[in-house]
Order: sequence, then C-alpha cells, then structure tokens
Amino acid sequence: MHNHTLTKYAAAAAAALAMAACGSDGTSTTGNATPDAGTPTTPTKNVVFFLGDGMGLTTMTAARIYKVGEDGELTMDTLPETGFVRTYSNNAQVTDSAPSMSAYMTGVKMNNEVISMSADTMAYDAGGKDYLSGADSTCPSGNGKPVTTLLELMKAAGYGTGVVTTTRITHATPAATYAHICHRDGENTIAAQLTPAGKGFNAALGDGVDVVFGGGRKHFQPTTAGGARTDGRDLIAEFKAGGYRYASNKAEFDTLAATDNKVVGLFTSSHMSYDLDRDPSKEPSLGEMTNKAIDVLAAKKKGFFLMVEGGRIDHALHETTARKALQDTVAFDSAIRGAIDKLNTIDPGLKNTLIVVTADHDHTLVLNGYAKRTGPTSDANPGVLGLLKSYVNGANATDTGGNPFTIIGFGTGENRPATRGALTDAAVYDKTYHQEAAIPVAPGGETHGGTDVFIGARGLGAERFTGTMDNTEVFGLIKQAVGL
Repeated sequence: MHNHTLTKYAAAAAAALAMAACGSDGTSTTGNATPDAGTPTTPTKNVVFFLGDGMGLTTMTAARIYKVGEDGELTMDTLPETGFVRTYSNNAQVTDSAPSMSAYMTGVKMNNEVISMSADTMAYDAGGKDYLSGADSTCPSGNGKPVTTLLELMKAAGYGTGVVTTTRITHATPAATYAHICHRDGENTIAAQLTPAGKGFNAALGDGVDVVFGGGRKHFQPTTAGGARTDGRDLIAEFKAGGYRYASNKAEFDTLAATDNKVVGLFTSSHMSYDLDRDPSKEPSLGEMTNKAIDVLAAKKKGFFLMVEGGRIDHALHETTARKALQDTVAFDSAIRGAIDKLNTIDPGLKNTLIVVTADHDHTLVLNGYAKRTGPTSDANPGVLGLLKSYVNGANATDTGGNPFTIIGFGTGENRPATRGALTDAAVYDKTYHQEAAIPVAPGGETHGGTDVFIGARGLGAERFTGTMDNTEVFGLIKQAVGL
C-alpha cells in the first residue's frame, strides 16, 4: 500500500472498481466492476464460498474417519463436482493464508503475508524486516497497489455481502475479502477499512459489508476499553452510528433478525473458541452464524456473496492438537450441511446459487500405516486419534524401540521427545494432547504444507470446478457463474 492516508487509498480503490481491477502489469484481471446495460437492476444469484483454513486432504480424511468412520461420508464428500487446487504463492512454494485466500478473491498471485494487493507488493524489506512495525501501521510508498476483490465486485453490482469466521474478523482469510494491505499483521488498519464512513474505510465497500460475524473485538476498541487500538477510536460505536445492529455474545446474537438491514457480531476479544471448548451459551457456532448470515442476506430479496471460514482448523493444526482440528473440521462440515439445506429452501435445486468448498493450504498432518480400521471416534473408542493397531492381529504397532505410536503424526511440531516412551490411548485421545512430530519446532509453530487441496462445488456453474487448477483460477470461475 502507498504511504498516504487510507482515505486516499479508499478513493483510489473505488476508482479502480469503477474502471476494473488490474493486476501487477496493469491489465484487467476482474472484468467490469459495475453491471453492464444488460444486467438486471436487482441481482438474483448467490455465492457462498466456504474456506476450511489449513484443511488439507489428510485432515479431511482424518475428520471423516473421526466423525463417521472409514466408509462414511461428510457433506463435503457429497459435492457433485470436485477437483484439486495448487496453492503456491508468488514467492513461496508453501503459502500462508494471506496470499492463498487473496488469490481466490482477486485472481492475482501475491507474496506471502500480503492481502489483496498487486503481485509486486512486498511484505518484507531486503533484510527480512516486515513492513508493519505496529498493528495500525501503513505500507511504504510505492509498495504495490490494491487489486479488486470478488466481494467488492459483487457489492458494486448491487449484491448483498457477508463475512463469517471463527477467527478474528481482521485475520488474513476474512480480511482478504474486503481489505488491502502489504502485511497481514496490520489488523487495526484492516478493522478501519471495514468500518463504514470512518477514516481509512475502504470506499469500494460502498455502504459497508452487510453481515460481519466473528471474533477480534480488540481491533475495534481503544486501549482505554481493553482493546488494541492506539488511535482512541471505538469502531464498534461507529458501526452502531452507521445503522448496524451489534451483538457481542450469543444472547445478543439470538436477538438479531433477518429483517435487520446490517449486522455485526464480534463475540470474543481475539479468536473464537475451538468447537471442543466453545460455551454455546456465550458463543454461537459456525453453523449458527452461517444460517443467520444467510437469513439476513436472503431477506434483502437480491443476490448475495457470503464467505464462511472454518478458521480454527488451522490453529489447532499449528498446535498439533489433532482432536481440536478434527472437531473444528466437523463443525465446518456441519455448517456446510446446514447452509445447503437452507439455501435449497430459498432457491430449490440451487439453480441460482453456487456453493464452493475449499481450503487455502495444507498442513503437515499425516496418517501413519498400517492401522486396522477404527470406525468413528467416541469416548469409548479413540478411533483415528488413538494408537496404531495392526490390521493383522490388532496389537499395538511399535517403533524400533518397542514403543507404540499414534495413527496421526505431524511432519513438524512441538512434541518431538528425545527418547520415546510408552503411550496409552487415553493419553493421546485427550483434547490437549500434541501429536508427535518428525521435526521439532517451537510451540504452536507447526508449519503449513505445500500439497494441493480439495475443491468442491454444487449448484449454479458448479460443473466448471473440476480437474486440477491454480488458486487464481477460482476467482474467474465464480465470476463466470455469476455473470460478472
């Protein structure tokens, strides 16, 4: 982002929308940003984009076994059109969430840590220092330019818009739909870009995103109120003043109605809880947030774009707490199932609705062999989370030292004992257990993996989502389906 005020940037982004978004070479990458003369005044199509953060193929497989056994099916498994996505970024074989989600949302390859900016945007200087020294910093002058997102395009075309996540709403994946910044860590700046009418607002969002649900309240509150903002602004108050209904907990969330024009829910100071730890009386589930978002958007009687992220799958994988990761994957799948059911009542047969399900990148989780079939996990059966038992005789498989090991392991992770000892099913089933890793790293430092990820689709234009594709191609496939 350039070294000028975010207000100036917002005007530039709006101008870019009016002409068309451009890639790093200045050529059009998004098509017209406003409807042409043949486009109906009121949009009639819907797009719901589901993103399981870090949900690689092995995580999907393990989650299926965890929930329904080897021969069962998750909702994701039933999508009629499927393919594979290459996830590498502009400067890295293994991507982080910022450029991978941005590729889906803009059709542009960008560098790691960069959010919805041109391919030449750098997140680090030559010495490796990041370009954001604080949470509300801006980027150096001349360091790239914003590229238009799918959400911005659909907003400009008259569609309703929504963003739902279990992470901070300012985290990389949700931010890539509505913000532009050279480094993902500038979350105070990202929050300002989301807040209508205030300094730094992204004018390409028009009158603002219609539905915003997730965590990250601290980036909308000043330090004097326990938040992280050093500029003294209370962005929650600004949302309310702009006509949004606000919810900070489950009880307030339950009072939000489909007839509310615009809604924002920030349910936790930072990320929302893992599904295994969530108190349902305090935090809504991902499925509940998704259903409420669809209700509010559908009530507008026009088409809409909704992004839904199962974001804490990624965090549990970084921790190597596999049980939490699999449970959050199942919660993500449940949100997909609920959305398909609800959308079929709104648009029978999904003739005007496209549902896309994918991941932004892989992790290093592996399924060791050769385990006998375990069936689904329960308190009486650790299943895929348990010790590896031989398919020949059911005995624990052992390493060269005679010690048992788990079915699930990680390539990198914090649990790399110098000397392996005996393990029990009870110990490794615990939700706080960190699965063992081949390469020791700092706590929480398990890395992403570079393997291709799953993509599936149902409904309008779903037939285009087949084969192996680059992540940048998904943007164009969605545009084609909607007719932008």
